[in-house]
Amino acid sequence: MLIKKYFTNNLLKIFLVSVIAPLLVFQNNIKTVSAQFTSQDEQINIYVYEKICPSIVAIDVDIDDGTSSGTGCIIDPRGIILTSSHVTDNGGNISVILHNGKKYKGKLIAITGENNDLSLIKINPDASLQSIKLGDSSKIKVGQKVLAIGNPFGFNETLTTGIVSRIDYERNKIQTDAAINPGCSGGPLINTNGEVIGISQSIYNPDNNKSNIGIGFAVPVNAAKKFIVRVKKDIDFHMAIESQAPVINSTNTN
Repeated sequence: MLIKKYFTNNLLKIFLVSVIAPLLVFQNNIKTVSAQFTSQDEQINIYVYEKICPSIVAIDVDIDDGTSSGTGCIIDPRGIILTSSHVTDNGGNISVILHNGKKYKGKLIAITGENNDLSLIKINPDASLQSIKLGDSSKIKVGQKVLAIGNPFGFNETLTTGIVSRIDYERNKIQTDAAINPGCSGGPLINTNGEVIGISQSIYNPDNNKSNIGIGFAVPVNAAKKFIVRVKKDIDFHMAIESQAPVINSTNTN
């Protein structure tokens, strides 16, 4: 009986090991493959986020019924910031908060037409700032991965990801499913190389509840680049903060 019991127990152990061991190997293989797959995607997210964040600012503008909040991109180390004109229009004092938490008073120096919805503001920083790299929106493809960084509802430097869902050539907009919410306007839509391909502008909101449903729009960065070039012809960026000249209203004639 002892021999039989010993033999039976060992058979059971062998059986259990023979069943469990392959399962463990299989599960480990799944984890390894999964880790390899997701880590590459995660590393892209981390790389872009850490590269871009020092060039992103939060913008608060005093308005009649409170504060208008948005996001901006530093495009010049001397303190020139690109954002959406609907963030800065019809407002009073402009406050700009940098990645390091420092807060500065901003001056509106240029705005463009309603369709492109862009403006430039200037701050007078204590030191040179890290500017963002502007890409080429003519090269984007539907389906490519994009990342958006903004300050939705005051949650500064929030990262979301998605794809280019559609290119609206008629309205000159990039459609994306990367989450864009109130407070993200003026923030960058970025490719996986860390280049800005669009400026977050608006969301499709059929229920008027101001929440994202996966249909957001960005102004192509090439439109922003043309706007910046036009403004540079008429204003000295370095002196803009000291100038008392009126704001430039730049109209896109293209």
